[in-house]
Amino acid sequence: MAQYIIDISLPADPNTEFFALIPRQQAHIEKLLEQGVVMGYSLSLDRSKLWIAMNAHDEREAVEMLTAFPLFQYFEPTIYPLMFHNTSLMSLIKVSMN
Repeated sequence: MAQYIIDISLPADPNTEFFALIPRQQAHIEKLLEQGVVMGYSLSLDRSKLWIAMNAHDEREAVEMLTAFPLFQYFEPTIYPLMFHNTSLMSLIKVSMN
């Protein structure tokens, strides 16, 4: 399994269809996080860039997974192979106060 960072440029002036797809996009990302396919994602403050850290067997599989994203038609992705993606263990631990 290889790791990739996907650098996505988002539209400067998104239309109403774009905004309507956001809940489906978020649910899809959450499912991929739970499955360990997506390791994390970040959105720039100005909402022009999205970065996704992803596990895939190869770049072709990463592209195939991206095409399943509800907002894919609005993406301008660039895929970079990673040597590694390091994540804080504290962000992975779910604490319950019950």
